Amino acid sequence: MSKRGFNNKNHKFKYNDNNRDNKYKNAKKLLNMSHNKKRGQILKGNKKEERAIKVIPLGGLNEVGKNMMALEYDDEIIVIDAGLSFPEDEMLGVDIVIPDITYLVENFDKVKGIFITHGHEDHIGALPYVLKKLNVPVYGSRLALGLVQVKLKEHKINNAKLITAGKGDVFKTKHFKVEYIKNNHSIPDAYSLAIHTDQGIIYHTGDFKIDLTPVDGQVMDLHRITELSTKGILLMMADSTNAERPGTTVSEKNVGVGIDELFNRAGESRIFVATFASNVHRLQQILDTAKKFDRKVAVSGRSMVNIVHVAKELGFLEFNDEDFIDLVDIDNYEDKNLVIITTGSQGEPMSALARMATSEHKLVDIKEGDLVIISANPIPGNEKLISKVINFLVEKGANVVSSAIADIHVSGHAYQDELKLLQILARPKYFMPVHGEYRMLKKHKELAVETGANPDNVFIIENGDVFEINKHSAKVNGKVHSGNILVDGLGVGDVGNIVLRDRKHLSQDGLMTVVVTISSDTGDILSGPDIISRGFVYVRESEYLIDGAKKIVRDIIDECGKRDIKEWSYLKNTIKDELKQYLYQRTKRNPMILPIIMEVSL
Repeated sequence: MSKRGFNNKNHKFKYNDNNRDNKYKNAKKLLNMSHNKKRGQILKGNKKEERAIKVIPLGGLNEVGKNMMALEYDDEIIVIDAGLSFPEDEMLGVDIVIPDITYLVENFDKVKGIFITHGHEDHIGALPYVLKKLNVPVYGSRLALGLVQVKLKEHKINNAKLITAGKGDVFKTKHFKVEYIKNNHSIPDAYSLAIHTDQGIIYHTGDFKIDLTPVDGQVMDLHRITELSTKGILLMMADSTNAERPGTTVSEKNVGVGIDELFNRAGESRIFVATFASNVHRLQQILDTAKKFDRKVAVSGRSMVNIVHVAKELGFLEFNDEDFIDLVDIDNYEDKNLVIITTGSQGEPMSALARMATSEHKLVDIKEGDLVIISANPIPGNEKLISKVINFLVEKGANVVSSAIADIHVSGHAYQDELKLLQILARPKYFMPVHGEYRMLKKHKELAVETGANPDNVFIIENGDVFEINKHSAKVNGKVHSGNILVDGLGVGDVGNIVLRDRKHLSQDGLMTVVVTISSDTGDILSGPDIISRGFVYVRESEYLIDGAKKIVRDIIDECGKRDIKEWSYLKNTIKDELKQYLYQRTKRNPMILPIIMEVSL
């Protein structure tokens, strides 16, 4: 090389002119520029600054219930809640609906745990089904896990790893640090979650309300939320259930005043109280009032019995055992000394209250003068069921008091002013409304914008959307498999759209079965056709219609015999098509037609 060059032997620049210092500085600058350029290429290649957390809702968006949210970061996934929802009207025969966890099963090695916010069915109800496919640790409060254990026992799951969480507890994985923050809700021991990552804090409210005078004295930890906001909350996901309701929720303590007044007016009557089994604070107030008026308490309904047992064992319900009596012993007490707490506040046909109202309960029947308190608001869609039960109760001579008449129920979900307050305290960079139907999510977005949120930073997404977020950006990028898994009896997922379609068809137009026996040698009819109708027409009063259907079947079989057609699929399809046209012309109905062709060799 010339005077100014690189000496391969000692790896140093060597200068031999008079401006050595200046040229040395220039060379060093060029070397640093080259190094930085290469370093920038490496960073760009690794996309270090573009790493993103994937927020993937598998349930709970554009619907009420079935809550489940997955957070994925590199090689780890954590899941928030695993809830169920109850079937819609068109889901005939279905018991419950749970989230489709195909994506989690496909990425099982990444899933590090399920973090439960509280013990309501729409947040824990799917756990027994999920844990059968994903045996991962479950984190949750004492009460939530107590209720989970009851469920797992019923499903004979004995190997679940349950880890108790409380206020301020933090659980760490490689990429996530999950912090439990105290909430108020209609069930005790409820929490929100702050998920700390190197991209920022993700805050998930869970279900909440801001109750300044809760029954247990445990207020929502707004101070901690404010502390997190000073550090910077990257994303907040907040409960939208009551986003359409103006004002603030009433404190749960107010319900106690209303119940006290009703007990005072009950006089010599028996008192029945129907409420949500999980509302332990409501149960505590009922128990306290019953003791005040010297009434013994009996409990009816399996879920209610389970809740009382678990809550008492864990210290969330306080009462003396002698204040409780078994339901079979209520006839040993005078009416004025009895309170019966029962399930059925939503008018469920198989609930304890509904069976009492229709005289189908084995131990209890409603009688003249009973006071029935329905301490719950109707869930949308249940209004007719509740009205039906109330009518039965009134026919039996009961005095029915509902939340529409007296102040005996308050919501566990925040109203508009509380949602705005939390938005102001948290000051998230990005916001995502969750837990609600689309109109609720949309309204919650509007509330966030009213408090100063940038509309471009508020995202309404759908179940299955992959929402990618980091320090610098947020966007929806792709979709994963999601949806509903229908549970019918012991079957999980074996009822799908085709089965539901058939059930709907049967419920609307009924079934016609055609049975005929044919000779395999000649193709002649040996027996039948016999026609069985279920839910379509009464055969004995529709002889002309049935005879015409039989003639059509005989003609089709004779024609196929003449043409030597022995493909049973062709024969069955022809019978269905011809009968469908014939029956619709005469009845304007489309029953399901089921041909059964038996072949006999003589």
